[in-house]
Amino acid sequence: TSSSRPPPTRPTTKDWPMLLDTAVHQALGLHNYTPERELRLLPVLAQPEDGPWLELLWQLCAHLQRLGYPVAVLDGTALESHHSPGLAQLLGARPWPGAERLNGGADDDTALAVLPAARGLAWLADQAQLGHGAALLRLQPLLRAYAAVVLYAPAEQLAPLLLGSASVPLVMTGPGAQGMVRSYRQLKHMALHAGVRCTVAAIVPPQASAQPRQTAEALATLQRSAHKHLGLHIHTTTVTAARPQDIQRLALQLMENAVSLGTAMPLLQAQGACTTATHLDRSH
Repeated sequence: TSSSRPPPTRPTTKDWPMLLDTAVHQALGLHNYTPERELRLLPVLAQPEDGPWLELLWQLCAHLQRLGYPVAVLDGTALESHHSPGLAQLLGARPWPGAERLNGGADDDTALAVLPAARGLAWLADQAQLGHGAALLRLQPLLRAYAAVVLYAPAEQLAPLLLGSASVPLVMTGPGAQGMVRSYRQLKHMALHAGVRCTVAAIVPPQASAQPRQTAEALATLQRSAHKHLGLHIHTTTVTAARPQDIQRLALQLMENAVSLGTAMPLLQAQGACTTATHLDRSH
């Protein structure tokens, strides 16, 4: 079921307010319901736990749900386990005991499935690095009930999965100069190892000082550095978390930049993406 209340200050996978009722219910929703809709890929780079990142991600997903896009989130920062099954189990031959006894599907488009996915995404990344084709295509039959899948994971995990795609991952940073060095490192990693450019969003948490001038200057500096050292023209934006119109604007940008699994993955040859990366300045 869904709720309009915001999540806890530091939510984990189990804290998200719009989880499907049970893991078994999730499995049935993922496997049995097969509407004719494209599955779009929304990669989001994971950030340190002491920021508003998960709260903002929840708001983005909530806006997409209201716009008619059922969303599944694969949380690459949360480990699957026997008591908290997720992507690793779905990729296996049998998701988990008891699932076959239940009937039904994902008949509620307001339900947001959030699954632990650290081990599953790591396995898919290994498959991609071994040259086993577009590993993410394995998600298509698992997530047929959804219009979009968010991959929330570290850059090291996302890069091999996105190599050869036209994806535009989202990098979140703080207002002012907070986190700009980390953002540049993430931009560089994704450019060198995946051949993709990212969108950078400076997030202003509720009750925080907006620092509009400092934030604009920091983002402009980041753009110049990315262009000079990485040869990238990146899009940047500022999002005030307390303004719904800002959240909706970013959600729509994510959908506009999304690629569809099965039809648009990969759009580039992996070899070409690696060739592009060799021209980047690796010394910065």
